[in-house]
Amino acid sequence: MTTTATNVQTLPSTPKPQTTREVIQANVDLLIEQLQAGHSEGLTAYLTAMGRFHNYSLGNILEIARQKPDATRVAGMYAWNQLGRRVKKGEKGIRILAPMIGTRKKKDTEKTADAAVTHKPVLVGFRSAYVFDVSQTDGAELPQFSAKVTGTVGKYKERLVECIAAQGIALEFSETIAPALGMSYGGRIAILPGQEPAEEFSTLVHELAHEMLHKAARRTATTKTVRETEAEAVAFVVAQTIGLNAGHASADYIHLYHGNAALLAESLEVIQKISALILWAIETPAAEQNDNEAVAEVA
Repeated sequence: MTTTATNVQTLPSTPKPQTTREVIQANVDLLIEQLQAGHSEGLTAYLTAMGRFHNYSLGNILEIARQKPDATRVAGMYAWNQLGRRVKKGEKGIRILAPMIGTRKKKDTEKTADAAVTHKPVLVGFRSAYVFDVSQTDGAELPQFSAKVTGTVGKYKERLVECIAAQGIALEFSETIAPALGMSYGGRIAILPGQEPAEEFSTLVHELAHEMLHKAARRTATTKTVRETEAEAVAFVVAQTIGLNAGHASADYIHLYHGNAALLAESLEVIQKISALILWAIETPAAEQNDNEAVAEVA
């Protein structure tokens, strides 16, 4: 059997990280080692996974990307069985952390007639759970992702513009910003006209990321290089997720963090959060958004 070489290494099997913070830190430490060695494949895998699995926590996104960088759709064995598919013999599961919910019983002095209030569900810890990528299964054909397009922005451009407007951000097209493709002014975005649709979409996401990420305290606490990298990473995640050819945006990130684990961990967390919010906005019909307003800014 031929083995494909990869620069995305595996973490030591023991001891296994037991909390979400430990999972994030272990993956960040490994990623820093790879970047220092001149390898950006791990970061590319993490950014791609943020788009594919934006409903997962950051810790589990990092775990999926580290263990199986080419994963596209993951689920537990029971979920695959319900879809008419079976995990292939010999396939190794992808370990993630699943929350354990318990019940906190209130003291007699706190009890009320409402059982739901008296027995309040609380997070008591995490346990190891295993998911499998679709490539590790066979069986019934699955429907294509409605969120995927090939080189065409389609409905997502209109929804992105609506998302920008919903944030109270003015959008204009201006020749005067050339050679820049886009500019963020804090409450206003300017876009250079004449761009190809896919390029214009990516530029809009980049500038929206600036608007949502780099205001107030966070703007003064980060460098211009970090801010540009974060915005470009968000654009990469969103573009990749809807099927645009986003290239390898992480290739220029290698020298950015210089082994600063705290900075890298913080950036990955905000990149994941803003990417997920923008993807939610452009994938969710407006009627549903009105019922569940999820888009917000990160200070």
